Amino acid sequence: MKRVLIISPNFPPSNAADMQRVRMSLPYFKEFNWQAEVVAVDERYSDLVKDELLLESLPIEVKIHKVKALEKKWTSKVGLGSLALRSMWYYRKKVNSLLKARKFDLIYFSTTEFPVCILGAYWKRKFGVPYIIDMQDPWHSDYYQDKPKHQRPAKYWFSYRLNKYLEPIAIKSVDGLISVSESYLKTLNNRYPILKNIPQATVTFGAYEKDLKIALDNSHRFAPLLDSAFKNIVYVGRGGADMRKALEMLFEALKQKTLENAELVNKLKFYFIGTSYAPKGLGQASILPIAYQYGLQNNVIEVTDRISYYHTLLTLKQADALFIPGSDDPGYTASKIYPYLLTAKPLLAIFNRQSSVVPILKKCTIHATILTLPDDEEGADNAILRSLVTNWANNDFKNIEVTSEFENYSARTLTQKQIELFNKVNMNHTEDNFTAI
Repeated sequence: MKRVLIISPNFPPSNAADMQRVRMSLPYFKEFNWQAEVVAVDERYSDLVKDELLLESLPIEVKIHKVKALEKKWTSKVGLGSLALRSMWYYRKKVNSLLKARKFDLIYFSTTEFPVCILGAYWKRKFGVPYIIDMQDPWHSDYYQDKPKHQRPAKYWFSYRLNKYLEPIAIKSVDGLISVSESYLKTLNNRYPILKNIPQATVTFGAYEKDLKIALDNSHRFAPLLDSAFKNIVYVGRGGADMRKALEMLFEALKQKTLENAELVNKLKFYFIGTSYAPKGLGQASILPIAYQYGLQNNVIEVTDRISYYHTLLTLKQADALFIPGSDDPGYTASKIYPYLLTAKPLLAIFNRQSSVVPILKKCTIHATILTLPDDEEGADNAILRSLVTNWANNDFKNIEVTSEFENYSARTLTQKQIELFNKVNMNHTEDNFTAI
């Protein structure tokens, strides 16, 4: 059985989106002849929401190694809050000891704490172990370069330059790439022609049905967030300027419908929960200000604080309908769509037409309302939205159904796709070593 060492700084019980692929894949690695061990940052060094229930989904036989990190309360004084940078030295020390002690066939970075990935090139030189990077988001990106300063993330000036410097260190020596979006791989291949010779695969996040059962079995642990006096439409996930166009489509339809029948529209409440990555109580609203511009502040509730993963699933299940606003970035793919589909609730999604989410939703669902950002179809989409919100206000909800195609996005199937890439990288590495001899 081959052995893979997984680098995932965020890990249960920390509730972070970028650890979900690893968490959902761990139960299936052994089935495909790979034994996994994980190296994560001890959760006490992270200010993310903790969800102890996440631990119930992990196979008990998988070894989890914890490393320290510099305390954020000290490093933040010099503007250093990144978990990757705070834990880099500890990762180097711990993984060095693991690679000296026993043989690993592969190192797998699955995280959006990208700076830690530069250690892959170091470990490859020192120990001869190949490595794969999972591109869940773009690392170095020009997306915000032409955006106003107020729309850019905090500390953008520093992070943009740091990413531009660190990305080539990791990417130029990488042995394989996995990405949630084909466009991310295209960008990297254009930027680094050397990548054309390495194995690559587009593998989205998967759906793990056990999660919904865990959430429902533990519903008593979570305070309800929704008001039963209204028809509740829920989105749980990050906000951001890149979602403005999708929100404006919905809010414009609601505004027009309000002019026709305000009493009807006032039966609806749209919840946007966990929209900020900032520590609890410090998040800045990004959805509600747009609602105010459309006079819809009484219909929109934004909770910037993030909630735990299973609280999220339970809240989605308790909603009357679900809404997923997509990014205007064509390369953006929403890992959150699969838990949404598992709930089988009525669903509205608005994405860039080039996003991979659009064909996935169309193949995997029946009765979902899937719209694309306005161009030549703007009028048609607006009419559809006005009709949809009218139906919802009148308590006319139609649950979605998932098709057989949805099985292709199960956690097991997508773990198998990861393993196929693992095997290609492992074979290439073995052949290279043989040739060298």
